[in-house]
Amino acid sequence: MAAPAQQSSQPVGGKRKGKAQFFPAKRARRCDAGGPRQLEPGLQGILITCNMNERKCVEEAYSLLNEYGDDMYGPEKFIDKDQQPSGSEGEDDDVEAALKKEVGDIKASTEMRLRRFQSMESGANNVVFIRTLGIEPEKLVHHILQDMYKTKKKKTRVILRMLPISGTCKAFLEDMKKYAETFLEPWFKAPNKGTFQIVYKSRNNSHMTREEVIKELAGIVGSLNSENKVDLTNPEYTVVVEIIKAVCCLSVVKDYVLFRKYNLQEVVKSAKDSQPHPKLGNGKEAKLEPDGKLNQSDPAEGKNNQQVAPESSEELGQRNPRSETPAGSEEEVKPELESQVSEGPTSNENEIS
Repeated sequence: MAAPAQQSSQPVGGKRKGKAQFFPAKRARRCDAGGPRQLEPGLQGILITCNMNERKCVEEAYSLLNEYGDDMYGPEKFIDKDQQPSGSEGEDDDVEAALKKEVGDIKASTEMRLRRFQSMESGANNVVFIRTLGIEPEKLVHHILQDMYKTKKKKTRVILRMLPISGTCKAFLEDMKKYAETFLEPWFKAPNKGTFQIVYKSRNNSHMTREEVIKELAGIVGSLNSENKVDLTNPEYTVVVEIIKAVCCLSVVKDYVLFRKYNLQEVVKSAKDSQPHPKLGNGKEAKLEPDGKLNQSDPAEGKNNQQVAPESSEELGQRNPRSETPAGSEEEVKPELESQVSEGPTSNENEIS
């Protein structure tokens, strides 16, 4: 029986069909020194938010961190390959001991090749994470903001906020509770104490709510020392909680209100520039003329919105009766810790409420 004739693989149109190509799945990238390139539990660093230009943000972050890092810790030292530690030259009879020593030498050489600052993929848009090695991120960032606050010199264009991250863990409630019990001890465990607030922000994560996280963390702070009190106006410490995907970033910072929520664009502004324009009762902005008079932004409505001053102080008292009572007539009742957390005022930055 004759074999069937092979059909031509070339299509009628004259164009040859290309072969299907298969590519292996992408793996997590790693830097040249062997460290991770993605945000993961067990890291320390600095979380930086920017305005639609992450590459420029990384450049500004390297320049700023290296400037102040050299000032605080001295210039960064690099180890050449010839100066890296090598294994023992003699032969060891114990194979297990020789293997352990070789692994230790490899780890030591890897740590020497790691840079002081290394950018990583954070897992969220307009957010950059800079991994730090051998420094304390909260002290470095506080030093940067303190200098910029005093000098009022703007040094960045696209960087918005710069938050130190002292520790990271898995973004699950049980893991966060277990990690926070030991993480918060240096600031809040007796005999240490202080007023605090909790600032919470979540990105690309929906399996936890803001209320339950704040309630658990506030309960841990209260259990470490009963004298720790909530202060939403000007707290001594601010517990920063930043969740990105499955990673929770934690830190405890000072002067959070003074340094404008660690915003590099706002901290260099003077008090006069940062004050909002006064508004009238109709919601329109008002401007102050050189002679001190109040000028409305819409002159057409000026006649309709004129306010008539009262003729005498008695008339003023009749229109606006005072309902305040003397300070000694009421007893101030201090609410419990959890009630302070749940009944506080809300804010735009997802602060503790």
